[in-house]
Amino acid sequence: MSTLSSVITVLGVLAGVCFFVAGTVGLLRFPDPLSRLHALTKADNLGLGLIVLGLMPQAEWPLGPVRLLVVWLAAILSSAVASQLVGGAIRRSSGSAGE
Repeated sequence: MSTLSSVITVLGVLAGVCFFVAGTVGLLRFPDPLSRLHALTKADNLGLGLIVLGLMPQAEWPLGPVRLLVVWLAAILSSAVASQLVGGAIRRSSGSAGE
């Protein structure tokens, strides 16, 4: 069972890192701030989720996985709030009339 959990951990962390890299590339390459923000928040949330899922087999049961999930949920909530605030500020500063 230890080998299986190690393989799951390595695969989950590697997949998460790939999504972090993809989000960073989107941040650097996309043309406008809103698409950069979208790429970064979506890829980073999924990347963190995959890392959390990969680390769960290594965590001490039963509280370790619960703590990892709480950290992931807190990151998702704070990312959603921050992206809404930043997106609204970008919209107001660019003078877009979509109301």
